[in-house]
Amino acid sequence: MIRDTSAQDRPVTTTAPAPRLRRWALPAGGALLVLLLIAFAARGWLAGSQSIDSSRVRIAEVTRGDLVRDISGEGRVIAANSPTLYAIASGVVTLHVVAGDVVKKGQPLAEIDSPELRSKLAQEQTTLASMEAEASRANLDATLTRAQSRKLLDQARIEQIAAERDLQRYQTGYEGGAVPQIDVARAEDEVKKAQIGVAQANRDLSLQGQGAGLDARNKRLLADRQKAVVAEVQRQVDLLTIRSPFDGQVGQVQVQQRSSVALNGPVLSVVDLSVFEVEIKVPESFARDLAIGMPARLTSGSGEPYPGEVSAVSPEVVNGEVVARIRFSDKQPPGLRQNQRLSARVLLDTRKNVLMVERGPFVDQGGGRYAYVMDGSSARRTPIELGASSLSQVEVLGGLKEGDKVVVSGSDLFNEEPQVTLN
Repeated sequence: MIRDTSAQDRPVTTTAPAPRLRRWALPAGGALLVLLLIAFAARGWLAGSQSIDSSRVRIAEVTRGDLVRDISGEGRVIAANSPTLYAIASGVVTLHVVAGDVVKKGQPLAEIDSPELRSKLAQEQTTLASMEAEASRANLDATLTRAQSRKLLDQARIEQIAAERDLQRYQTGYEGGAVPQIDVARAEDEVKKAQIGVAQANRDLSLQGQGAGLDARNKRLLADRQKAVVAEVQRQVDLLTIRSPFDGQVGQVQVQQRSSVALNGPVLSVVDLSVFEVEIKVPESFARDLAIGMPARLTSGSGEPYPGEVSAVSPEVVNGEVVARIRFSDKQPPGLRQNQRLSARVLLDTRKNVLMVERGPFVDQGGGRYAYVMDGSSARRTPIELGASSLSQVEVLGGLKEGDKVVVSGSDLFNEEPQVTLN
């Protein structure tokens, strides 16, 4: 018999067709997810032009209070008085001290042997002696001249008296008829001549006295000038012995024993250990507000504060900083040493009851004319006006109110967008 395919057939169980709802569930879910993504992207686009991670920025709140403008930093202790002593002349130096020696005021520290200067002193002293002698001689000549002129005046007066006596005798004889009139007239001429001689002698006495006085005064002035020269050279010779200007300690010695030093060359320095100052470096932005006399507070290693005041401010800016000095107002910490570190704080001023916010890079971005203010999860670019600033706070003059939250750091990531979303 012929075989058919019935032995190869298998019964197949048929299932019912899936409901319509389950057939469209998966495509509908995918479409809903796509719509959600599109909605989220649209919301981000509407909320801001870009989205930034909030961990990359720092936000501070606008508060109201007292803004204390001060400058704080580490200061270096320096001696307020530490002059370097220089050689008054070239020569060979003999040192009497070494670095670190404690010295008293007026104590000899070193001596310079300068034969040239000492020889100059001897020459000037000899010249002074000669001029003193010339001045004395001029005074003596003036005295002799005045004496001679007075002698001539006295002789003229005697001659006048004799002529007047002769005239009187001739007049008496003429009245008695014993003397002719011509003799009387001649006697009168002699009297007039004697009077003229007295007047001339009197004028000569005045003129001769003035001339002799001028000569003597000129000689005396020359002698006084030479005396001043000698005093100056003597002062330089005295300065060949270098003495301590105050009680202190020898600092750096810049020459060797019995070595030659040039004119105005440094020899050694002396440090006054009784008066110290603190040197601080102030940022250039605060330099215009810093002035001499401002109050300061210095803190030693033990934490004890000491009052002070700004004593000097450098007129130049170096590497973006200005050097200032602070001196102790009352007492200074015991046991201070040069180059020791102290904490310094300079009080510039205090502004009562002002709006302020934490200072950050946003102050320098855009010249402090705008800031990003938080509005929910978005940061809006808002125009503002800033005032005085301290190291940690900045005064708000306009554009913000108390309680506003401002992006104080990290706003450079916003690329000056008008609104940014913070995730």
